[in-house]
Amino acid sequence: MRDDEPVVMRVLCRVEVVVDDPDAVTALAERRLRRADIDWTDEPDTLDEAAAALRADLPSALAALVDPERLLADVPGVRFRGAHCWATPHEGRPTSRPSRD
Repeated sequence: MRDDEPVVMRVLCRVEVVVDDPDAVTALAERRLRRADIDWTDEPDTLDEAAAALRADLPSALAALVDPERLLADVPGVRFRGAHCWATPHEGRPTSRPSRD
């Protein structure tokens, strides 16, 4: 491999969050869905059906709000290529350990 050839890398991480207000999460996800530039004629459901499904599914709503492109936004020489994000319920108790801001 030459030094000037791009290298494709995969960044793997697992992030655990505590959702204190599920209604706020689903409401924000619904607002962003409604503002999105989507041609609903090509979709299997309507905007209202998709919004209702998102309101009823906290993991999907949370995953829809994740912006993986921002993860490495300030890293020079790196281009974002794509991502797939999902959220799942997790057993456990919230901790009071602060993040390393």
